[in-house]
Amino acid sequence: MGRLLAQSEPRVATRATPPPRLLRKPAFFTALLALGLLGGVVSTEAVLFYATGDPSHNTNAPTGALTNSGWQLQGRWGNFLGTPIGPKHFLTSKHLGGVSVGDPFWFDGVRYDTTAAFPDSQSDLQIWRICGTFPRFAPLYTGTNEVGQALVVFGRGTQRGTPVTTSGASGTKTNGWLWGTPDHVTRWGQNTVSDIFQDPSVGDLVQAEFNADGGPDECHLSTGDSGGAVFLEDGGTWKLAGINYSVDGPYNTTDSGDGFNAALFDQGGLYYQDGTNWVWTPPDRPREQPGTFYATRVSAHLVWVNSILNQVIPDNERVVLQSAETVTGLYADDSSAVVDEVPRTITLPQPGGPRFYRVRACAPLRITTIETAGANLILRYD
Repeated sequence: MGRLLAQSEPRVATRATPPPRLLRKPAFFTALLALGLLGGVVSTEAVLFYATGDPSHNTNAPTGALTNSGWQLQGRWGNFLGTPIGPKHFLTSKHLGGVSVGDPFWFDGVRYDTTAAFPDSQSDLQIWRICGTFPRFAPLYTGTNEVGQALVVFGRGTQRGTPVTTSGASGTKTNGWLWGTPDHVTRWGQNTVSDIFQDPSVGDLVQAEFNADGGPDECHLSTGDSGGAVFLEDGGTWKLAGINYSVDGPYNTTDSGDGFNAALFDQGGLYYQDGTNWVWTPPDRPREQPGTFYATRVSAHLVWVNSILNQVIPDNERVVLQSAETVTGLYADDSSAVVDEVPRTITLPQPGGPRFYRVRACAPLRITTIETAGANLILRYD
């Protein structure tokens, strides 16, 4: 298999499938904004299924063996998704446009304003820090044996469009479907990791084929799914293994014109774009030639991820307990207080006399209870 190339570079002759396009494309940016999207190289924006075009399919949390496979860890970032990976950080795609520090990230219906952004210079990953504390976050996949594993993937956006058909020696056949109407509905699908694709500009990508025999939830991606997560099961726990990045395409029925974007389980009989050229994919091969989607491989960037998670949180973004001797008195930071932002508790020694407390933070908070525990006080806040 050839390497993943930028579209302006010559194509490696041994590669049997078209080079993937980003799930957002700068050339389409203006048009996508006009449609109310925030995405662009071909941005992925929808989970599309082989078995059904029902727009309500897989729009609720998966159950059974797929319970807690990542749905409960998806947050809304503009028209896209992000995944909390620490008490104060979430991970998404770097190439998303229309978002900036200060914009809100929504998780479990709660708004968390962003306070800082950390793009990775070696990949399409970007970490954002938030004001507040997430109630839970995703464990990271740290293994290197992704190939062959079943995955669950999440995205938002388009419905499945009209069929794409071709004619060959065996007659007319359906090859897949055009991208349909954007609706930004969160959906989940299943697939299998087929390979690890090495891109010289963005590093390792987890690759998954859109196969006709993949089962009822076999899926592909389309414009706007960028930033959505890929989860793999590891030791009985579903872990974050990838962030949606790109898809194969665009395609064409001739060797000229603009072409079209589609989720194809067989690219045979169609042209794919290689730079400014259209290249023919012969039909009627013994094996169907599926299109694929690509996600940035999280395990290849763990050193960078941990370097961001381990940074000291600036003082103006931390929860700090302040106290005073009178309710209207001069409040000062209480150095004896130990704040745990995950359970939202503050522990400190019981004072020798009357004391009044308040919390300072980057978002409005309130103390809900004060109780004693031996020689200590425990304050709870929300």
